[in-house]
Amino acid sequence: MLSYPDIDPVAISLGPFQVHWYGLMYVVGFVAALLLGRRRAERIGLTRDDIGDLIFYAAIGVVVGGRLGYALFYGMSQWFADPLWIFRVWDGGMSFHGGLVGVLFAALWFARKKGLAFFTLTDFVAPLVPIGLGAGRIGNFINHELPGRVTELPWGMPFPGMGPEPRHPSSLYEAFLEGVVLFVVLWWVSARPRARGLVSGLFLALYGLFRFLVEFVRLPDAHIGYLAFGWITMGMLLTLPMIAAGIALITWSRRQPVDAKF
Repeated sequence: MLSYPDIDPVAISLGPFQVHWYGLMYVVGFVAALLLGRRRAERIGLTRDDIGDLIFYAAIGVVVGGRLGYALFYGMSQWFADPLWIFRVWDGGMSFHGGLVGVLFAALWFARKKGLAFFTLTDFVAPLVPIGLGAGRIGNFINHELPGRVTELPWGMPFPGMGPEPRHPSSLYEAFLEGVVLFVVLWWVSARPRARGLVSGLFLALYGLFRFLVEFVRLPDAHIGYLAFGWITMGMLLTLPMIAAGIALITWSRRQPVDAKF
């Protein structure tokens, strides 16, 4: 059994001003996406400044969509009880699925503005995302969020406020799968031109698969619990359409020519 690391969720505290690790993880994700995107900007006819604009719009989509998604899927009662809670993003509570919808709207607007095919842009963006996902999961871990089920595995650890039983560090599993593994696969696949939609489909299918698997060892939100059969969670239900959409997009891409702009 491992000990849970004693990390203060507040990274920097200057009087009433506090910077939380959770918020810094978002900064890490956006900066990584900016730097990686600029390395490949010319491949789809964008400038370095264009990449900055794209990341800015995507960041708005992530924050607004992620927070609203969490409120709608997981936190309606909390929102109604405390309307200002919706603005306290640094306390945690972001939905990947809501953030994904927000980014897709931002990508649709940006693609139209630049005269790009939608899937050309999403194929370009998909490999830029996993580092931010992994960093966000590390932020969850520091915030003592997303505890796992009780386990006897040697890397289990007691979570603060949840008793002495060792639990799966499920947020670290997600950081590895959604952050490291997903990045390596997508960056490698997108290293040379591919059929339009393939990279986007792989992103949806692989993220969905990884999230679905981790849900088996991750505790559901306490106020929601298991939805059926003692093991089906809200995360599973939200992820299944992603897997289906990813498979459909991969299948569709096989009938598409190699994207000349990618």
